[in-house]
Amino acid sequence: MSQQPHTITTLSGIGLSYARQGGLPWRRAPFWALRDVSFNINRGDTLGVIGRNGAGKSSLLRVIAGILLPDRGTIERKAGTRCATLSFGAGFEPRLTGRQNIMLSGIQLGMTRGQLRDREQQIIDLADIGDFIDQPVRMYSSGMRARMGFAIAYFIETDILLIDEALATGDEAFREKATDLIREKIDSEQTVVIVSHSMSIVSKTCSRVIQIEDGVSLPEIGVEETINRYRGTTLRA
Repeated sequence: MSQQPHTITTLSGIGLSYARQGGLPWRRAPFWALRDVSFNINRGDTLGVIGRNGAGKSSLLRVIAGILLPDRGTIERKAGTRCATLSFGAGFEPRLTGRQNIMLSGIQLGMTRGQLRDREQQIIDLADIGDFIDQPVRMYSSGMRARMGFAIAYFIETDILLIDEALATGDEAFREKATDLIREKIDSEQTVVIVSHSMSIVSKTCSRVIQIEDGVSLPEIGVEETINRYRGTTLRA
């Protein structure tokens, strides 16, 4: 699959396997989370990724982010392309304070200390955790960690924002706020890749949709056509 001028990432024939644990040695064949996934990500896309539980959607986001390397196939990125995952608190260092985790997470995502200092107060205000910002993250509730993770990812400068079921996390007021802010990102032509089980969110926000079925990307068709195809596969399951 060739890159076009507006394409910033191309996946071709991606396969990703995990080693099985336990069981008899001769039955420990690897589990293929992704078998054959191919598509382009174009600048300004709001790309939905849908599929049943266990289809390989979260593994796919980790490959796009560069967290996992595929066992086969290729992923080509336009030079300098950066990805940030809206993780809602995953990956924090629990012994460090919220303020220290802002700096650590931002640096891991390619920002400079100066850029992070400029955005630190905005991140803290959006997270809305008060004086807990200077307490170790291990003392945070799950909701506080979620707000911190969202705030950091929201203010990170990135070419592709990856969202993994983010809108299903946190209390109702926070979900509504997060949804509004993500729509602002979309309206600003931020490139977004979002995994969601909500066909309503996918239909309202996505310009393209990729369906993953048993680790394979199905042929790309229109948004509503893909949603209807997905609903058909869930009814047959």
